[in-house]
Amino acid sequence: MTTTAPTLRRIHEIDAVRGFALGGILVANIGFYAEPGLSAAITSMEFGRDPVNLTIQTLVLTKFYVIFSFMFGYSFTMQMRSWGEKVKPRMLRRCLGLFLLGVTQGFLLWIGDILTLYAALGLLLLAMRNIRPRTAVKIGCWIIGVMTVLWLVLAWLTTLDPTAGATAAPDLAVIARAEEQVTGSPLSFLQFQAATYPMLAAFVWFGQGPMAMALFLFGMAAGKSRLLEDRERWAHLVPRILVVGYGVGLPGAVFFTWATGHDGALQLVGTAVNNILSLALAAAYVVTLLEVVKRLPAIGRSLAWAGKAAASNYIGQSILMCLVFTGYGLGLGGKLAPIAVVGVAAAIYTVLLLLSAWWMRNHAHGPIEWGLRRFTQYSANPQPLR
Repeated sequence: MTTTAPTLRRIHEIDAVRGFALGGILVANIGFYAEPGLSAAITSMEFGRDPVNLTIQTLVLTKFYVIFSFMFGYSFTMQMRSWGEKVKPRMLRRCLGLFLLGVTQGFLLWIGDILTLYAALGLLLLAMRNIRPRTAVKIGCWIIGVMTVLWLVLAWLTTLDPTAGATAAPDLAVIARAEEQVTGSPLSFLQFQAATYPMLAAFVWFGQGPMAMALFLFGMAAGKSRLLEDRERWAHLVPRILVVGYGVGLPGAVFFTWATGHDGALQLVGTAVNNILSLALAAAYVVTLLEVVKRLPAIGRSLAWAGKAAASNYIGQSILMCLVFTGYGLGLGGKLAPIAVVGVAAAIYTVLLLLSAWWMRNHAHGPIEWGLRRFTQYSANPQPLR
């Protein structure tokens, strides 16, 4: 006897949070298109120290991947409820689909792709799907704690030999060559992708993997507890979350930005601090958004259209950034001032919000989501794309 999984209604606020996170991810990623040398010299080149880049590094970098990773874990619990006893085979196929999509994007569009990492960590989450929410939170805290201690130990070791922590000067010839390849022809851009993506993929996996797994677990715990579906349970905590997030998390973000401008131990201490306090600031962002959406539902509806098609928007961002900055299109990489790059990001985000609203009014799923759904459910009679 087979069990029919219940049909779940979409939670408007969850989609709005995803749509909000997509905006931050776009702002974080666009700098690598606008300055191709950041990707070519990732181990030796820092972000610009102008006011725009400093603001982005303080308020955006690492904070929105925290939100997006948390939402992946939360959505996993909703898929568990929807898929019932079919969750294991379907999740395995979904992770395979995400991995293939990520590799394709990595070589063709965006060398900083996160989908392959999410696919691999999704398998770990699947294996841990039956643990209790409290246990998931404890494991996530242990992961973050261990990573923070490791950064602090590295900082201490660096003080024993200060020259070991010095950042090598960027190779200007390598940076110039990267810019030439990225902004040249479509073929030269593909050659750059093929040469650079494996290194960046390893950087993403090892640099972001542990934190992403911890946030998957936090999201799974929250999803099992239906945290975003029953907000009244924690509404009394909103003032406290905002005070801690902005009162502690924001100064921590400022310290992180300041520390990354220094070599050696201070930079590593800044990373350790950011490991913990970026979570507080990200939580404050989400709570602020939910409060705004409660008072101004139209904003939530606009963001939710994109959140319902998050994968399509994520890929769409890469396509549009390629058309602006690479040899696929205008080839403006390395040619725009930071404030102009932010303007491009705002334009791309607005275009995708409008496209998402138009598409989702007439279709049940985004185009990428439809393909993933078809692959995941592996049905002989898949739901048509309508």
